[in-house]
Amino acid sequence: MNTQFILNYLSALRMNNNREWYHANKEDFKKANAAFEEFLQALMLKIGKFDNSILCNNPKDLTFKIVRDTRFSHDKSPYNPAFRAHISSKGKLPVPVGYYLMIKPDNQSFLGGGLFADMFRDATTMIRNYISQNGEKWEEIIHAPEFEKNFTVQGTALKRIPAGYEKEHPQAEYLKFKSWYLEYPIKDEELSDAETFTAKAAAIFQLMKPFNDFLNEALADFQMPKR
Repeated sequence: MNTQFILNYLSALRMNNNREWYHANKEDFKKANAAFEEFLQALMLKIGKFDNSILCNNPKDLTFKIVRDTRFSHDKSPYNPAFRAHISSKGKLPVPVGYYLMIKPDNQSFLGGGLFADMFRDATTMIRNYISQNGEKWEEIIHAPEFEKNFTVQGTALKRIPAGYEKEHPQAEYLKFKSWYLEYPIKDEELSDAETFTAKAAAIFQLMKPFNDFLNEALADFQMPKR
């Protein structure tokens, strides 16, 4: 597994973001994609030591396409020079929440956890209610020393407390949120040694697990909208 090759390919794609270059270098894409899937397999085995619910997945089913939908974008670049994956008990669906990974050149790589999607109103309501009813547990998770050392809870948020919640609620600031997620930045040089990076990624994801578990408890009865 060669994470440096992945980064090198994506760097080249970023500099040559056009269909002609992509198709002329399709073999390199296949090699980089295979290396990414190999990395995911190794990472999943390490994650499986503290969360075996994700071991039912095939790495191929967890990745996202690099082809961009440019129909409604001013940026008409056809490709997103990044390899991305979401690892959860039900694959790459946003719910249940799991472990998100993006490898992207120029120090834009990161490890993520939580709910990134803010368009599911039912999910937002479930998490708000769960935080409001389990505030002490929420605070215990997000203020654990190792958690605070590595993460800050992020997410799109309203300017005011939504209707139905007390303005003076102890977790009022988090009840404004429509999504709740974590990001841990990864520098390009950290990708040069695949084994070291795999171990670090697994360790960071293990620190995220209590946060993910809390959100998944809130989302236990959530149903993905049918298309």
